[in-house]
Amino acid sequence: MTTEQTPRRRAPHRADHVGSLLRPSEVRELRDAGIFDERLRQAEDEAVGELVRLQKDAGLRVFTDGEVRRQFWHYDFMGMLNGLDMKASTRSLPFQTEHKTPPVEAHLTGPLDFPADHPMIEHFTFLKGLVKPEDGIAKISIPGPSACHFRMEAENIEYAPYRDDEVLFADIAETYRKAVQAFYDAGCRYLQLDDIFFAYLGDEKQREQRRARGQDPDKLIERYAWMLEEAIKDRPADLVVGMHMCRGNFRSSHVAEGGYDAAADAIFNHTSVDVYFMEYDTERAGGLEPLRLLPKGDKRVMAGFITTKTGELESMDWLRSKFEEASRYVDMDQLGIAPQCGFASTEHGNAITEDEERRKLELVVKTAEAI
Repeated sequence: MTTEQTPRRRAPHRADHVGSLLRPSEVRELRDAGIFDERLRQAEDEAVGELVRLQKDAGLRVFTDGEVRRQFWHYDFMGMLNGLDMKASTRSLPFQTEHKTPPVEAHLTGPLDFPADHPMIEHFTFLKGLVKPEDGIAKISIPGPSACHFRMEAENIEYAPYRDDEVLFADIAETYRKAVQAFYDAGCRYLQLDDIFFAYLGDEKQREQRRARGQDPDKLIERYAWMLEEAIKDRPADLVVGMHMCRGNFRSSHVAEGGYDAAADAIFNHTSVDVYFMEYDTERAGGLEPLRLLPKGDKRVMAGFITTKTGELESMDWLRSKFEEASRYVDMDQLGIAPQCGFASTEHGNAITEDEERRKLELVVKTAEAI
């Protein structure tokens, strides 16, 4: 059933970003040396302060901690849930690069639940303490509910009840419902769910892989939208929820290709998400036509025309032309801008310099002001 949009919920600003930023050198060096004690914690605290200043100096009014305390954009959060453990693997994720992701995999070992002491609650409160209300709003990005299913190999489901997808989907949704409320109780008023697998399921190769597992990719999109909506539908009226979609981001590489056509109706009309961060930096993301399905109202698309995968700066003329094209399908008032993905979805970071990252963030703000 299509969900009604709550008028009070809206993207707080037209210039935004997905969340992850290049890790400052001290944090990288300590991690590379295998140091994970109080020295790393202090370095991370200082790094978050540096990254907040970077965002403020760029003109942004939405602040994240740059995901500086994480190894992966998703696995850290998932491994901190009750009933889900990350274990060593012989497999890496299939990115189109000579580099390999660290070989770890998710395992379901017991009943899923969101623990009251989930470390990312503390990560958010630390960030929030650094953001003055007059400067803007603190945001945290966490993996969307679909990650707990899409990233789960069948042989890694050790908890027998979860071999029934419907049981698993229900418990994922309930776990995330608790997470949403926990972040709200910690003072979060802008929560982003990185639900990238809606975009993966627009890639025919990814769809075929799902069919080979006995899964219907279109049914998966439907069930993933159901999980997402179950998690957020009862949230407080002043909690804005965003979702980010991309096709993979590891050291400037990707996994999937294909448009949003298969998922657009589900994400726009069957969830009450307020803000959509949609990758649109290259042709691998397909055309802008699916934006026509965005319902009129307060929902907003943060168009990801600016890439984080390379340091080359997009021209303002090109960005204007992309927004003009997008406005054929959706009202300009329902558009904003953000980079297509994070700058460091894993601790390794993309093939981009800190100066190039800063210039990209500044371009986001300049584009929002100009357009």
